[in-house]
Amino acid sequence: MGYLGNHLATISTGVFAAVLTGLWPYFVDFAPILNFVFIMAVPITWFLVFTCWISQKSTDYMYAHAHHSEKKSLSNTQTVQTTTTGTQVSLSEIKQVQSELSSELNNLKETVKLKDSEIERLNQEISNLQTLVQIESLKTELANLKMLASKKK
Repeated sequence: MGYLGNHLATISTGVFAAVLTGLWPYFVDFAPILNFVFIMAVPITWFLVFTCWISQKSTDYMYAHAHHSEKKSLSNTQTVQTTTTGTQVSLSEIKQVQSELSSELNNLKETVKLKDSEIERLNQEISNLQTLVQIESLKTELANLKMLASKKK
């Protein structure tokens, strides 16, 4: 809730509309164009007042019902009312489930660390095997060059 129950826009527009409405009789006789301006401005400002008021009422209504349906009520026995199933769960049960989930998360982290180290080891083996294959291909290439050199002599 803000100032004036979130109706500040409604009130300021209403004050402006009231001032225009109050000034209208004093300026009617001055000029026809001024009369036309007041004929247009006064209903428009009162329409804006109504629109601001309706939109704020709508927002208040939706906001109140959204929070009411999401609100979890705590009673003296420290239970929580869930909105989806309508069951009550105690805070100790919530803490127990939270600790179980934390332990499962820690186990998963350890498993991931083990898997990461195993992946790193396998990548190192692959790198070593690639080096061995390159060495063997160089040996084969060298042997082929030696055979060609001996045939040419």
